[in-house]
Amino acid sequence: MRSYHVDSGAGIAGLSIKEHPVPQPGPGQVLVAVRATSLSFRELMILRGDYVLPVKPDVVPISDGAGEVVALGPGVTAARVGDRVTATLFPSWQDGPFGVQHLPQLGGSLDGLLTEYALLDEQALVPIPDHLSYEEAATLPCAAVTAWNALTGHGSGPLPGQTVVTQGTGGVSLFALQFAKALGARVIATTGSPAKAERLAELGADDVVDYRATPDWPSKVRELTLGQGAEHVIDVAGDLGRSLEATSIAGQVASVGFVAGDPPPLDPRAIFRSGATVRGIAVGSRAQFVTMNELIEAHRLRPVIDSVFAFEHAPDAYHHYASGQAFGKIVITV
Repeated sequence: MRSYHVDSGAGIAGLSIKEHPVPQPGPGQVLVAVRATSLSFRELMILRGDYVLPVKPDVVPISDGAGEVVALGPGVTAARVGDRVTATLFPSWQDGPFGVQHLPQLGGSLDGLLTEYALLDEQALVPIPDHLSYEEAATLPCAAVTAWNALTGHGSGPLPGQTVVTQGTGGVSLFALQFAKALGARVIATTGSPAKAERLAELGADDVVDYRATPDWPSKVRELTLGQGAEHVIDVAGDLGRSLEATSIAGQVASVGFVAGDPPPLDPRAIFRSGATVRGIAVGSRAQFVTMNELIEAHRLRPVIDSVFAFEHAPDAYHHYASGQAFGKIVITV
């Protein structure tokens, strides 16, 4: 079988394909024939060498993927040969709060899914919603679960009629838009591209703010909410001060990442003035993944896929992702 390997900090040029024997599952493990994987921002961080969690040398990259169970190890009861599955990014995080015991993660300290066959613990598996293809299901484990946790992980998701602000057109933001609309919320999306603004509206955004044409986008959010601000802001850019300016009193800011580069410092007085809660998001548990899939099935939601690359062209997929031009997820078929 073929697998891609890379060292942290080696860059896209450091990706290499190696041949291995097909592994045999041990106790509690399953062998999955990987059909598709997808990229998220963490994959670029690993290649740049600035990912915040441990990455083992010569790791098989990519946390997100989907495939078919083809063999079972001794004692496996939660899966059958032929099951269509994805896997949680943190295999041991089944439910409850995140803790240091759950730090091992696919495509980081554990081998990931940019491979033809992967050994996975049965407890990490999550069934694929029936209406989704392998390519669509491969987009769920990181970006979709992160968006779901960002919206609902504080104990209650957005109520019908409440306002959610999303930023940009990456995977987390588009999933957050879809989930928020399914939950009955109003969505104000931000983007710096008029062409992408049209697509956000087509996807269901109630209002779209072009932050290049309107640099003071938080004031525009307050204008659109009659001075109140949004109850939920999904911050992927890392400018938490600006997000707090757009948040209602006692609202929620989910800090997902910092795709815009080095984030500006946050003045603690901004949190005090807003009365909002800022919560850091570390993807989500298997239980959250399963609950999210129930919503996806109930509403027949489909992930937004920008483009699909063949396994042999995985470096091209990374380059396209790094360009920042994608609208939605980038998938690599296996």
